[in-house]
Amino acid sequence: MQALFIADLHLAEERPETVEAFLAFLAGPARTAPALYILGDLFEYWAGDDDDAPLNLRIADALRALAETGTRVHFMAGNRDFLLGPAYAERAGLILLPDPFVLELDGQRLLLSHGDLLCTDDDAYQAYRRQVRDPAWQAAFLARPLAERKAFIESLRQRSEAGKREKPMAIMDVNRAAVETLLREHGYPILVHGHTHRPARHDLLIDGRPCQRWVLADWHSEARYLALEGGRLHSNEPTTP
Repeated sequence: MQALFIADLHLAEERPETVEAFLAFLAGPARTAPALYILGDLFEYWAGDDDDAPLNLRIADALRALAETGTRVHFMAGNRDFLLGPAYAERAGLILLPDPFVLELDGQRLLLSHGDLLCTDDDAYQAYRRQVRDPAWQAAFLARPLAERKAFIESLRQRSEAGKREKPMAIMDVNRAAVETLLREHGYPILVHGHTHRPARHDLLIDGRPCQRWVLADWHSEARYLALEGGRLHSNEPTTP
């Protein structure tokens, strides 16, 4: 096994089963691979690296313990934890990745992404994404007191959940043209992403070239991951071609 890929754990104190499943994964299956790639939304939300909540510290210690065994632990920000930065990464032994990121490993060329950048039908979300990914906006937000940041994020989460109920399901999935454009720009690699919570393997034909798009599963009370082994990807979650 050369690498494991996970996303969308949404770790939070109110989801202890998922937290325990992740800790067991880090102490077990993750140690069998040279590399682990976490493609966003590891946490339900992230208010800043100065948030020393018990859960954040516990997860950092577990990630660091995995890294110290020799497994390289990579992290790509998601839409919930895009403020996770170098201070926490250093504490947890994480290697930060840009989105998207090209990985060449075990005879395969993979394009890794959280996936939200591909949901281009949702204009309101894309406008929000551009705002909160702006370095100036982030610097101003992180300069505010932690309690104020956490209160703002909680109100934002509530509005987001209410907004989702009013949006058609299709608008929150990836846009096919956006997928095709991204794969074309990077030379038709295998795309691996999360965010949509719709685990599947999609076989595509783009410009006459066969391509694949793997969607990572979210977590509940059990580990769900994609593995690269022997030059092939396989999931421990049933996939829909």
